[in-house]
Amino acid sequence: MDKKLIDKLSKRNQEGTKRSLSFFEGGIDFYSNDYLGFARRNDFITGKATIGSTGSRLISGNTIEANKCEEFLAKFFEVEKALVFNSGYDANIGFFSALPQRGDTVIYDEEIHASARDGIRLSLADSFSFKHNSIEDLEKKIKRAKGSVYVAIESLYSMGGDIAPMIEIAKICSEYKAFLVVDEAHACGVFGKKGRGLIDELNLTQYVFARIVTFGKAYGFHGACVLGQNELIEFLINFARSFIYTTALPPTDYERISAVVTFSENDKERLKLNENIRYFRSQLKSNLSSSDQRSPIQMIQICSIERCKTIAENLLNIGLNVKPIFSPTVFSGNESIRICIHNFNNNDEIDKLCLILNKGLNI
Repeated sequence: MDKKLIDKLSKRNQEGTKRSLSFFEGGIDFYSNDYLGFARRNDFITGKATIGSTGSRLISGNTIEANKCEEFLAKFFEVEKALVFNSGYDANIGFFSALPQRGDTVIYDEEIHASARDGIRLSLADSFSFKHNSIEDLEKKIKRAKGSVYVAIESLYSMGGDIAPMIEIAKICSEYKAFLVVDEAHACGVFGKKGRGLIDELNLTQYVFARIVTFGKAYGFHGACVLGQNELIEFLINFARSFIYTTALPPTDYERISAVVTFSENDKERLKLNENIRYFRSQLKSNLSSSDQRSPIQMIQICSIERCKTIAENLLNIGLNVKPIFSPTVFSGNESIRICIHNFNNNDEIDKLCLILNKGLNI
């Protein structure tokens, strides 16, 4: 391999930030995105034998199941149209590489997900970031923008656990006629009526140009969709390369997506999740978490790679599975322990978790 690539990998190793695949056998889950526990259930399975899709949606992979799923999703999320992609990464890549044109501008929150950043890089549009959740900086950047302006944010940030000031952002986008694009990957299933997300909870649907919803977080499965007007979906079908040039999901996957979203209408799962989040925060001896008090993602900022590793290892030794988060996933100096709370965690498990966290931070 090229020496400069080897040097780049070696630098990660020296910094203590080199990634590796880990496997947690057994143990208590405080690290996954399966907030409602749906990934642990098999009662969504239709009973049909899994069959292949045979090709892309534009060739041989379009099925009755796919069309029914998209019709259901559009109705459930109360939008004109939905288009299913194979993953949230594919959806963001496809959207941002296709929509913004040469001469347009994409303005994105500096903490937006890597998939959106990658899609923006593939676009011919100009782009720049604004300070995380800063209304003032966003407005300043919009005033400098040229062409059609796209503003990209997450409603609930995956590596901060904080919620965007969406009412204020929607107001600015409306004032400057910018197209607001919201990634609701971690919010749908958890927030809003029937789990429709924060856009629904805040009654902002009419202000949002496009919404990205993934099914690999609270819904416990796989895949994603873009929600919006008919013309947007038609454009993506024609120009989103990550949709056009990939094999479609198997028919049974579309059926399961519809099933898990339908099941999420039940508030019982969300109520238990919210109860566990409140209990977790009450057991911390000080305000250690920088996350929103309602978020299933609770970030404990440590600001040290070695301390992060030590605390994570101490938790793992007693069967509690968590993930330490380093740069470049978060900014250098913001190293954290990422705690994911689920509806299936119990008070004893949360007590053990908080005991180690409080000791590790000398509280």
